[in-house]
Amino acid sequence: MPTIADNLRLLHERIAAAAQRAGRPAEGITLIGVSKTHAAEKIREAFQAGLRQFGENRVQEWEGKRAALADLPATWHLIGHLQSNKAVRAANAFTSIDALDDWALAQRVDRAAAEKSAPEPMRVLIEVHLGGEATKSGVAEGELPALAEKILSLEKLRLAGLMCIPPFLEDPEEVRPYFARLRQLRDTLETRLGRRLPVLSMGMSHDFEAAIQEGATEVRVGTALFGTRSSPQ
Repeated sequence: MPTIADNLRLLHERIAAAAQRAGRPAEGITLIGVSKTHAAEKIREAFQAGLRQFGENRVQEWEGKRAALADLPATWHLIGHLQSNKAVRAANAFTSIDALDDWALAQRVDRAAAEKSAPEPMRVLIEVHLGGEATKSGVAEGELPALAEKILSLEKLRLAGLMCIPPFLEDPEEVRPYFARLRQLRDTLETRLGRRLPVLSMGMSHDFEAAIQEGATEVRVGTALFGTRSSPQ
């Protein structure tokens, strides 16, 4: 059976190859290891293999692992939907919140970040709802510009870009239009705001290469790195 280190090497090779096909430098693409449902020991194994960015879906699950990994100088992303009643806990537990989709929620996170007295604003991404699936979160395309403008007014948040979770389709080529759409939305938003939004977080284990070819700067990979998910504790 391949180890996590083996999987990580293969993923870096695939990222580099996809970047080369797109005429992009591989160094401009960040791999986030999606560690939800995986034990702290697996996260530590991935860190020891060289990975420095990790994504969790639930605040409570990450809180259960956090103490065991407190010595690791890693970046911890919340990539799942954030409930408003967990905003304070999320601001304290994560380095970046990658799925903001609501103004009231952004205000809560901003207040929580202010109470932390951190030297730098907290990085956030706006999750955009693409695909029309009722089970997916995210701000509607038409509401994106207004939300982005409001978030820019918050002193303790740093809006870095956009994120999406498109429909799961077996053929990555069928997912590609969603990635292209997120890039287009980002480009339009940059023009409107008059500032750069450098991060496009899109692409997972089965489609991240298509996402890279459409401009992804961060890809979120779980199964291809850690293997099949464990049962939630």
